Amino acid sequence: MKYISSIHFKYLVMSLLLGGIILLLQFLLPQLIHSSIWIIFGFMAGLSYLLGVVTGWLYRQSPENLLSLKLLGMVIRILSSLGFIGILAVLELENIILFIANFFIIFLFYLIFDIYIFISNLRPISR
Repeated sequence: MKYISSIHFKYLVMSLLLGGIILLLQFLLPQLIHSSIWIIFGFMAGLSYLLGVVTGWLYRQSPENLLSLKLLGMVIRILSSLGFIGILAVLELENIILFIANFFIIFLFYLIFDIYIFISNLRPISR
């Protein structure tokens, strides 16, 4: 039961769920999905997992800095996402508007998941 409440398991389930939604949309509405969607998905899944693990490790080292750590993680996520979009825009992708729209939607899914994890970690602290 401890494995199910693990952050690694939660990221895996969330990523598999989002990957399934992307795969379903790719077959049902292919005009709404950019051809580089799996690159976007891999980048966001890897970045979110890495930031979650590093933030969790830093939180165990210094529990009083939880808010600062989460804000730092969000700033790193935003800056690295802008860099990722900038690099791929320089490489002259076709249909850049669709690429940015797909990136933004996946970014929001992972941001909502990160906020959910943050709020669920606050509950034990408030007791």
